Amino acid sequence: MKKSVILGVATVAGLAAGAAAAGTVDDVKARGKLNCGVATGVPGFASPDANGEWQGFDVAVCRAVAAAVLDDPTAVEFIPTTGKTRFTALASGEIDMLARNTTWTFSRDVDLKFEFVGINYYDGQGFMVPKALGVSSAKELDGATVCIQTGTTTELNLADFFRINNMSYEPVPIETNAEAQQQYLAGACDVYTTDASGLAATRATFENAADHVILPEIISKEPLGPLVRHGDHEWGDVVRWTLNALIAAEEMGVTSANIDEMAAGTDNPEVNRLLGSEGTLGEMLGLDATWAQRAIKVGGNYGEVFAKNIGEETPIGLARGLNAQWTDGGLLYAPPFR
Repeated sequence: MKKSVILGVATVAGLAAGAAAAGTVDDVKARGKLNCGVATGVPGFASPDANGEWQGFDVAVCRAVAAAVLDDPTAVEFIPTTGKTRFTALASGEIDMLARNTTWTFSRDVDLKFEFVGINYYDGQGFMVPKALGVSSAKELDGATVCIQTGTTTELNLADFFRINNMSYEPVPIETNAEAQQQYLAGACDVYTTDASGLAATRATFENAADHVILPEIISKEPLGPLVRHGDHEWGDVVRWTLNALIAAEEMGVTSANIDEMAAGTDNPEVNRLLGSEGTLGEMLGLDATWAQRAIKVGGNYGEVFAKNIGEETPIGLARGLNAQWTDGGLLYAPPFR
């Protein structure tokens, strides 16, 4: 979900520059806890369970980083952020990283002074409607009321799509996914639009999910991934290569079930470097040799994390699609561990 910040660019950039100067790796180690910004609640991606424990696809990245740096995947404080508050929280140093369905865009990377460390989900904006509306294409939505998160590029994409197709719509402004769900189910809007993954996650919570349809059109590119502040390259490297470790582990066949065996040494030098039985990659990051082992053990490799939280066997029901490994026709690709 692709929100723009409310503060002016100069203000956010100034906050980011000041917060980055401190050295986040040292701050996290001294604090003994990772402060990770997440969504206010998107099932499958980031939401508290019945016991108040945060679970989800994005949550797993936070826990992997905590395991790599602190040797404790539970040493995380999850800080819910909205589209309006997330960038301010990161820029000010309230959070150490943001893992919150956030789209990598030029202005966020350059003007807002953030650094996207990679892509953990390739997505696109879609539309959900009640089946009873009798609509099979987004191009049939002329005159519809649309629930839309304000101050977002979702909002801008929506305006572009309707203008290009010579259609009109009435926006129903909302701030959180929970509010969108409430308004949509109450009939306050005909359509809910956000990232297609978010629509699937929301629909999975409906009592009668089959009564709602996600339309076929995907109207944007939404590469989602974790981000940190500009200027703190050591911390950026830690978060980037933790994500890459999860992705590479799947490609190399390292799983939560076999990692202890493979950590003892294999015939594959890259696996050995990843798991720390060969080379000095951990030392280069300022961590110990088994940092990646700990990150992978938290929830398994990328494929295991995907399957557990949002995959086809879960209520969310997402296929790998573009998020398959490059060797399987997808876009997922980790740089070499060497």
